[in-house]
Amino acid sequence: MMSEKDILSTYLHFRDDARADEIAVSESFWEELGAGQAPHLDQGRLMTAFTFSELWSMWERHPAGEELVMLLSGAVTLVLEVAGQEQTVELTRPGSYVLVPKNVWHTARTSEPATVLFLTPGAGTEHRPVGTGSV
Repeated sequence: MMSEKDILSTYLHFRDDARADEIAVSESFWEELGAGQAPHLDQGRLMTAFTFSELWSMWERHPAGEELVMLLSGAVTLVLEVAGQEQTVELTRPGSYVLVPKNVWHTARTSEPATVLFLTPGAGTEHRPVGTGSV
């Protein structure tokens, strides 16, 4: 039986064989993913969404490919580190998006509640705290 789902509480893994799996969100999901406990997510794309209302505490990058970052509500400033310089992209309209290039460090800033959808390649996301790095 088909039923409505919520991307904020159920992630989607789009596999390379054109099928999709639902993944229940848990508090330990990202820790387990970072510890290599979900190797089945290394291939394909992971769709997630988050609501946040302050700047991210981390930079991230995706060595496996481009990431789609799409605004669903609110407003967000996406900050990308390109050639050692910060470059910003303002997402202010629902549906506006940016494709973050492969291996480009990025973070987000907002001062209001915002919900953002992400389509991320593979599980190989790297992180570093804001305030570190070349910028």
